[in-house]
Amino acid sequence: MTTLTLRSSSVMRSILSSKIGSIGCVVLVLLVLGALSTFVIALPDPVRGNLSQRLLPPSWQFWLLNSHPLGTDQLGRDIFSRLLYGSRVTLMVGINAVVLGGLVGVTMGMISGYVGGWCDRVLMRIVDMQLSVPLILLALIVIASMGSSIQNLVVVLALTSWIRYARLIRGQVLALREQEFVQSARAIGAKPWYILLRHILPNVLTPVLVIATLELSRVILLEASLSFLGMGVQPPWPSWGRMLAEGRTYISSAWWVTAFPGIAIVLTVMSANFVGDWLRDHFDQRLKDTK
Repeated sequence: MTTLTLRSSSVMRSILSSKIGSIGCVVLVLLVLGALSTFVIALPDPVRGNLSQRLLPPSWQFWLLNSHPLGTDQLGRDIFSRLLYGSRVTLMVGINAVVLGGLVGVTMGMISGYVGGWCDRVLMRIVDMQLSVPLILLALIVIASMGSSIQNLVVVLALTSWIRYARLIRGQVLALREQEFVQSARAIGAKPWYILLRHILPNVLTPVLVIATLELSRVILLEASLSFLGMGVQPPWPSWGRMLAEGRTYISSAWWVTAFPGIAIVLTVMSANFVGDWLRDHFDQRLKDTK
């Protein structure tokens, strides 16, 4: 318990000492709180519109009853409410895709690096073939064949991310399998699955955490791109990318329809990148200190 407390305080001091890491963490925490607030706060219906209130400019006066702080869109739907509900979709799709892609990629990378031989060659050729196909094209092909749904979108985004985990973890495992503690475990007759789970996996969790944070920003951006093209989240679910697509016709007359979802995407992606950079610097510094 004391060790856990010391580690938590060390991480907290590291976050506070990094301005970029602090900004990224604050924005991501606010994003999560905003998404959770939709379960407890009575917000305007993000789907039902009111044509008599279409394209209203931002009110900026939160204390007024029935006001629209960020304005309304072309169908009279409250943009603030749609942004918060859209953050739920963004987080759900992004986190599930990163976790699924990470599980597949880490598993494939560990098997490829530890077993080697023909298994390593086959898996790496699969990675090379997928890397040769543009990710947006791969996503469009899979969604066109499987259909547009949130579940299929998660699968597609996971398919575009597992290769990064696989290549990274394979390189880590190739180095770790020659270490003395792995050789000792193999000499006493430990099973391969036990060596992978007990000795190798704990030593590759740090780079996995870093790449997962960076992958979250890429997945969010790709989901917004697919939704903008009409191949991602489908109505009635609100999505930041679809909000951009629906409001692009009104950029000159109603800038707020596209400005706020665009700002939300930029802030979220930048914050995830900031946290990923901080994690990389933090763990690299810890590794340097142990030498």
